[in-house]
Amino acid sequence: MATTETAQTILSEMREFAGFSPCEQRYIRRSLDVGLGRHDAFRRWSRGPHEAASIRTQYVIYQDLKLLRGLLRTDLEGSEGPGLEDLEAVMGPLLRVTTFDLAQGRIACFSAYRFLYERLLGAEVRPWLPGAFCGASALPHIRPERRKELLQSISEAAATAPGWSQHAPRFFPEYVELEEAA
Repeated sequence: MATTETAQTILSEMREFAGFSPCEQRYIRRSLDVGLGRHDAFRRWSRGPHEAASIRTQYVIYQDLKLLRGLLRTDLEGSEGPGLEDLEAVMGPLLRVTTFDLAQGRIACFSAYRFLYERLLGAEVRPWLPGAFCGASALPHIRPERRKELLQSISEAAATAPGWSQHAPRFFPEYVELEEAA
């Protein structure tokens, strides 16, 4: 039974990923390579000096992910999660990383953002995502015309969820090399 549930979860996550724009899919795969240390993102994703500079900055900004993983995991060991005293420790780095990703202009909606961050940080980050997304979307680092688009992409249900699943994501999209037709 667990195998069937796992397979259904993976298929559901694959369908969700397929629903994102090609630009979002590419950025999610690139970000997972950077954030999870899967591959050399410069070699795989850089299409020129501008993108190489963006990837370099992403590597630096994503150093905060290590801190966040530690903070979120320690909260699972017996407590109900970070309290008000931990707010700055979690939201500061999460907001910084989120603002970087949204300012890149390649994540167009909350669901793509949530998909990426669940994989970068695990299921433990879910309660923090609506606040970080809304906060980063409203910052001056985001172009004014994009602010409205981003903020309108989060559903009322996502923004006011009474609880979050603790099931870890199963599908982690990877780079696929296309072979040239013979």
